[in-house]
Amino acid sequence: MRSLLLILSNPRYFGPSWIFASVNIWFGTWAIYIPSVKEKLGIDNADLGIALFCLSLGVFTIFPMASKLINRIGVGRASWIGVVCVSLVALLPLLAPNYYMLMGALYLFGAGTGFTDIAINTLVTEIEKEDKQNFMSAAHGFFSLGGILVGLGSFLIPVIGNPVLHMGISVMVVFFINFYFKKHYINIVAAPVEKEPFSLRLFRPLLLLGIIGFICYACEGAIVDWSALYLKEVVLAPEMLIGAGFLAFSITMTIGRFLGDGISAIIGPIKIVGLGALIAAFGYVLILTQHTTWSIIGFAFNGLGFSVIVPELFRIGGNVKGVDSSQGIAFIAGSGYIGFLLGPVVLGFVAETTSLVYSFSVLLGCILFVLGITFFLGKKRK
Repeated sequence: MRSLLLILSNPRYFGPSWIFASVNIWFGTWAIYIPSVKEKLGIDNADLGIALFCLSLGVFTIFPMASKLINRIGVGRASWIGVVCVSLVALLPLLAPNYYMLMGALYLFGAGTGFTDIAINTLVTEIEKEDKQNFMSAAHGFFSLGGILVGLGSFLIPVIGNPVLHMGISVMVVFFINFYFKKHYINIVAAPVEKEPFSLRLFRPLLLLGIIGFICYACEGAIVDWSALYLKEVVLAPEMLIGAGFLAFSITMTIGRFLGDGISAIIGPIKIVGLGALIAAFGYVLILTQHTTWSIIGFAFNGLGFSVIVPELFRIGGNVKGVDSSQGIAFIAGSGYIGFLLGPVVLGFVAETTSLVYSFSVLLGCILFVLGITFFLGKKRK
């Protein structure tokens, strides 16, 4: 909680944290109007899936070049440029007059948010190095907070009555708050790193971190997409409680990220990843009881466990010796996004061929594998 107070009391830390919230506000506001866009353009689910793939394609194509751009521009300036670019393109998907324009708009939207995501994680890493202050986890908590703000803003849909106006208001509010705080971080540049020639010794820790990121993002994506169905079809929970699993997951995710930095400072980043994996695994055990109350509590433990893992991965990846912080973060972010997109699809395939219970058992096995990797990483750092 100390890191949250640090963010709220110092604009040097609040500015980057607010960009995290901004990313989720942009994405979330677009997401709540997906049904409206689908209806306006007269497209089916298959067409929508291809359009959303263009968004992911935009994210992926920016990853290979993002670190070079960030290092050339300066990480503080790159973060602000990301905010400006996304502010300019965020309205385009809702303004698209036809399906092909929608695909192009979503590609630009994905590229802009992907670049901004890498830039702000690198920015926080560099500020932590300079100030010797931990606030990465709490900064990611602001991302979760952005989602909560979008949820609250959804109550304004019938009042505003216009998707473009709603997004426009959101973009303007987000932009001007970022504009006010940019002076506190815009001149920050990444510290020079003494690069070493490529070797397996350098790549191995990044590869392991990428595997953890892939698995954890995949697990998070699976919970987002499948928790309600699990409670409805497997647990046979009452209709009013089928969304309770995701709600519990989201609340504990936010709380955990605000507490994570203090715990990390005490036990270290590797151990907190292991602790998070252990807590998440316990959550899956409760979910597999197929009891309504215990399953919902299990999703809460999932949120608490996963909340601290991803921020710590970025912290560790941004401090790998001999590797630029932006390159390490881009690698982990890329691995994570692939997992987030593929995880729910693979889970659905497993559920179709076996059962949803077996799918969640697979997730339990995956997070136990992550726990095993942390033991290996801990030994290598000694």
